Amino acid sequence: MTRNSVQGQDTRQGATDAPERDEATVDDTGSTGSKGRTDRAGGAESTEGAADGDSGAEAGRRRARRGLRVLRWTAATLAVALVGAAGAGYLYYRHLNDNIKKDVLNLGDSKVAAPTPNAAGQTPLNILVIGSDARDSEENQQLGGARETFGSTPLADVQMLVHLSADRSNMSVVSMPRDTLVKIPKCTDPDDGKVYPASEGRVMTNQSLGHGGPGCTVATWQELTGIHIDHFVMVDFAGVVSMADAVGGVPVCVDANIHSRDGQGHGSGLKLEKGTHPVKGEQALQWLRTRYGFEDGSDLARAKAQHMYLNSLVRVLRENATLSNPNKLRRLAEEATGALTVDPGLDTVKKLYDLSTELREVKPERITMTTMPNRYVGARVEPTEDAERLFRLVREDIALDGKDARKKPAGEEAPLPDDPAAPDGEIAVQVRNGTRTDRLPVARGRANTVAGLLVEQGFTRAVADPSVLPSEERTVVRYPSADLEGDARRIAKSLRIPASSVQRSTDVSGVTLVVGADWREGTAYRAPAADDRTPESAEALNGADESACMHVNPAFTWS
Repeated sequence: MTRNSVQGQDTRQGATDAPERDEATVDDTGSTGSKGRTDRAGGAESTEGAADGDSGAEAGRRRARRGLRVLRWTAATLAVALVGAAGAGYLYYRHLNDNIKKDVLNLGDSKVAAPTPNAAGQTPLNILVIGSDARDSEENQQLGGARETFGSTPLADVQMLVHLSADRSNMSVVSMPRDTLVKIPKCTDPDDGKVYPASEGRVMTNQSLGHGGPGCTVATWQELTGIHIDHFVMVDFAGVVSMADAVGGVPVCVDANIHSRDGQGHGSGLKLEKGTHPVKGEQALQWLRTRYGFEDGSDLARAKAQHMYLNSLVRVLRENATLSNPNKLRRLAEEATGALTVDPGLDTVKKLYDLSTELREVKPERITMTTMPNRYVGARVEPTEDAERLFRLVREDIALDGKDARKKPAGEEAPLPDDPAAPDGEIAVQVRNGTRTDRLPVARGRANTVAGLLVEQGFTRAVADPSVLPSEERTVVRYPSADLEGDARRIAKSLRIPASSVQRSTDVSGVTLVVGADWREGTAYRAPAADDRTPESAEALNGADESACMHVNPAFTWS
């Protein structure tokens, strides 16, 4: 997707509604701006499969049937990955490869290790969906707002992580409010080599897109969540409208008449009567960008409306027989491929089709939409403890709908894989005391005690590091690079620390065991029972829920 946003403006009650554009504020009238990106991957790939050796009318019919099947599956399964854009059929006409724009996946210095495969050799798939507020074309400018914002620095005003489970049975979506305060890591723009230093303190997450491209937004997510991200997809205003038009009406519901416009002219302009109505084209964009008029007027309400639209879109695309119309499918594919920017891992129709074959089996009832739990910091928000629980569920591939097969309790997991490790006596490990909490002081001597346990077990190079006193809720073993992963796992296995607590991190220079607040005493580690329920504060919405209806703020209703 090119850098655009489906969302608009400052999100919270009490926040200033003026289009201040403090690298953070975009109102749903579009009073912000951005500049577009070039094709970073170095040009469009040649059309795949333009000649496959078939000839004659029958070969042509076979190709046509294949093309329609591809588009139907695409439309039905990738909608959830298109952030409020009516996004599904963006993929697969072979001649559409040239439409697909590319950008670098991760512009940060640190990387998060890919998850360990399950017993069947499967790994989860994580796709970051980004909507930028770019006003980089006349059409985007008309849809997005003020003339003076044309060409200004883009903001990542919509950010959704789509998680496909390792067994491909379920899908989870986590939205991050665009005004979430985070630390943006150092990023390097691949176009001109410009280095953007890490942010000083916390800034709004939507600024990350202006630090070299969507790869910096990916890097920011990985730093915050510890979740390995495999791909990104980015979409623009014009793409939302054109794809929503091509798909046709998607039903949405409001519990009262709504007109998203205040006395100063702020608002998306959405005007609907009470009840359920199909929206498409520009009206769909208005729905997705509306803040004024939904609930408390916050970005959280807007995210909820986006989730409702996406769930409804998935159902429409799976059920609507009119999408078998070749012309409609062709139009949908044309509009979608022209609206997207992706990483090199998704830069051809073939790659996108391979992805869709994995996504297409997930039924709406196994799709869960959530918003990152947060609390206010003035007019902004920050992640809460519930947010970390939500991130952990995604990291550990635990379905947010609670329908996973029963898992073994923490500490009773299957044995860690026997990855190559050095002999016990050659593994260097630092032990740190991270037992301090907001309520409790450091439990003295814990680093020395645990280091002693390791020495007794033959890890003679284990030493306590008293110079660093971190704060960790749970005991964790960290390692900086792949060549030390086996050593870290061997340490964890010796102390019965679960596999989920072995993490790759560039914050350490060698294998490092941090004794957490869950091990303040004793010599035997017992992992606390993990709460694998989706936090209520994530406001989970099931993909099969057809009863969802947005609450209209009485100040924005009409009769």
